[in-house]
Amino acid sequence: MIVVVGGHTRNIGKTAVAAQIIEQIPEAHWTAVKITQYGHGVCSNSGEPCGCQTTTECAFEMDEERVPGSTDSGRFLAAGAKRAYWLRTAQGQLGEAMPRIHQLIRESENIVFESNSLLQFMKPDLYIAVVDFRIADQKLSFQRFADRADAFVLTGGQGSPAWMRGKTLLTPSGPELAALVRRKLAILR
Repeated sequence: MIVVVGGHTRNIGKTAVAAQIIEQIPEAHWTAVKITQYGHGVCSNSGEPCGCQTTTECAFEMDEERVPGSTDSGRFLAAGAKRAYWLRTAQGQLGEAMPRIHQLIRESENIVFESNSLLQFMKPDLYIAVVDFRIADQKLSFQRFADRADAFVLTGGQGSPAWMRGKTLLTPSGPELAALVRRKLAILR
């Protein structure tokens, strides 16, 4: 099963939601991939200057996380992922990494990606979008794909924009998210 966890902006709990899925459904033997895009020396995750830019002339770099800890990919391992990776690419270059991503999918029993942009290249089995209405900023990648979300996890504020109508609404700490993922796993088996 392929699960994509995205969100409307930075720092709203996407990693926590992905880690919750991993932790609550350990029998799925998850591989987890954090995708970070950067441009002009600025990280798309934090909006601040960062060190996520690739260090080689390659269009992307992917590192396997080996130590559970405080990094996003380390949090995936701490939650119980069998393997965790951090994929970094320049904005607009994610397509260059797709052969490696497809290889990871083939090698994995189940996989969770933290990224909206991946949706331009694939249709996952489940797309979970994290939303915090206290933050007005919206990523372009979220605007393009919000209507494809299977469910929205609300981490703050209130709202009901048109793109949420008729969709499943979840709280970040409730059991409904794991139940949704389990139902989808059962359908796919």
